[in-house]
Amino acid sequence: MGMTPAIDMTTALGPLTLASPLVTASGAFGYGMEYFGAVDYSKLGAVTAKGIRIDPWPGNPMPRHAEVPGGIVNAIGLQGTGVAHFLERTLPFYSIRVLRPLGRPLPLIANIWGGSVEEYAEVAKRISEGAGGVVSALEMNVSCPNVKSGGHTFGQDPSVLFNVVSAVRKATTLPLLVKLAPNVQSIAPYVKACEDAGADALSMINTIPAMVIDVERRKPAIANVTGGLSGRAVHPVAVKTVFDARKATKLPILAMGGVYSARDAIEFFLAGADAVAIGSAMFSDPSVVAKTYDGIADYCARHGFGSVRELKGALEV
Repeated sequence: MGMTPAIDMTTALGPLTLASPLVTASGAFGYGMEYFGAVDYSKLGAVTAKGIRIDPWPGNPMPRHAEVPGGIVNAIGLQGTGVAHFLERTLPFYSIRVLRPLGRPLPLIANIWGGSVEEYAEVAKRISEGAGGVVSALEMNVSCPNVKSGGHTFGQDPSVLFNVVSAVRKATTLPLLVKLAPNVQSIAPYVKACEDAGADALSMINTIPAMVIDVERRKPAIANVTGGLSGRAVHPVAVKTVFDARKATKLPILAMGGVYSARDAIEFFLAGADAVAIGSAMFSDPSVVAKTYDGIADYCARHGFGSVRELKGALEV
């Protein structure tokens, strides 16, 4: 590649300013420092940590993932260290391993979840009070079972979603992203619920419910029986979800789902996203971050865009 003209690659997710439009997706990047030396952190705008709840959580039994054409089906089950370990061990380690060598702020987005509205609010409060400026925002995973009311996920009913987002909003002043699932009839009422409850941005999409069967053993390939599909296969679904959400809201959107190249990321920007997260692709190629960043800048230069922000919604329908 020749010399690319200087493209302004900064963007914003509500109150959060990002030096790059690329973020790591929760769950695919550990707690932010595991990829050090493999990923070019200078080309990231933010890092999203693996889901945290109040207490440590073992996740599901093994085997927990199965490769399929075009993606991965996983049922890790939100295994995590709990909030105390996150605050006392993970954050100082992130500061030493990532922030110190990088020499610039790299916002850490803490992904949170819980089994009840109260637990979501409590974990949000604990992180807000104890994160000492290292955590820049919270991302709520609402694709978790609401243990108190029959096990339906928080994100499958707009009124339940409104309640849980409102509770977290009251518990924190940190910028708040809500991560939405695509397996709903229309995304609009869920977007509106988040908006009304005071969310600063939306994050989409979460994995798509899926199942893999080992035909030789005539048993599910995953111990949990079902899991969530991510990877290339979900990308067109994610693009449509972002496009539909953009029509329904002015809230910033962090888009994710099958980003393996600059082209995939650019589709998201054109559909209306403000920033893009990379997940599954990093498992097979950690250099995907740098290649995607450079490819977006190159695209902007070729098409006469001075900044990545100009791509947002630049779709001609």
